[in-house]
Amino acid sequence: MTYELGHHGDREVGGGLIDLAVNVRHEPMPAWLSRPIADALTELRAYPDDAEATAAVAARHHRDPSEVLLTAGAAQAFVLLAQALRGARRPVVVHPQFTEPEAALRNAGHEVDRVLLREEDGFRLDAGLVPDDADLVFLGNPTNPTSVLHPAAEIAKIARPGRVLVVDEAFADITFRDGAAGEPESLADRRDLPGLVVLRSLTKTWGLAGLRIGYLLGPAELLPRLTAAQPLWAVSTPALAAATACASPIAIAAEREIAARVAAERNHLLRRLAHVPNLTVAGSPAASFVSVRLPGADKIRLELRERGYAVRRGDTFPGLGPDWLRIAVRETAITDAFVATLTDVIEERP
Repeated sequence: MTYELGHHGDREVGGGLIDLAVNVRHEPMPAWLSRPIADALTELRAYPDDAEATAAVAARHHRDPSEVLLTAGAAQAFVLLAQALRGARRPVVVHPQFTEPEAALRNAGHEVDRVLLREEDGFRLDAGLVPDDADLVFLGNPTNPTSVLHPAAEIAKIARPGRVLVVDEAFADITFRDGAAGEPESLADRRDLPGLVVLRSLTKTWGLAGLRIGYLLGPAELLPRLTAAQPLWAVSTPALAAATACASPIAIAAEREIAARVAAERNHLLRRLAHVPNLTVAGSPAASFVSVRLPGADKIRLELRERGYAVRRGDTFPGLGPDWLRIAVRETAITDAFVATLTDVIEERP
């Protein structure tokens, strides 16, 4: 089956639709973030200097600055890895997951193998499924689109000398577990696993998709190869200001509050979806979205558009198909109205 790897949720929205297709928070930007971004606009005559932002990100993750590479969104990191590691003999992408890693690999000329996680296993990771000779492995945690959070211990089993293991943690900052210190199952602070590369995005939680800012954490000996593939001054001065602000203690505390709120809103969505006819939720969702299987979901999605709601189609994700939809977690009032509309659409079908 051929998948449209370049399709993303932003293509689903528009025309006054309520956006349940894009996994970016819609809340106003806090002053501690908006102010430094605005102040940076007065410094645009100078070329960007990433030293301060790199140091701030390194400090947040208890790393040396040589292990941090700031990128124009996490998506740029996929391209850098694909370009810099063209010598990889057997790249593997664990699906279902965000499609940009595979797209970047294929655009760089790689032949890509897929490991497909199964619905009957809750789309949970089994490290044993990754081929022994895979020397470049990509996976998401929590995974987009299934929202499944894999145990860090299971992911760690995949790391080994001679292999680059890339873990996309774009949504790790809004995962939540009662009693946990924060970011359960994240590997961002791990320096002991050989070949581990962790990607982070600042665009989702803080609503910065248009600013393009993310970063890569990895072995100091690997990062120069990635830097060599990156354009000069790839991250703008306002984006660097955002990176510095989002690494601050006030940002980390705010993330924990947001994560708890998202968990409550997600649980509300799951409770409402439990009463929708013929609907199955993928795995155990842990992020700001859920994926659901519905017979005829491709047609239901179009009917939802007619009634004012945009949701993400699932047939562009390897391992899913036309009976899948991804739904963003929103405030409870929006969830209630959406689920009522979804139920009506299903019950009115012939």
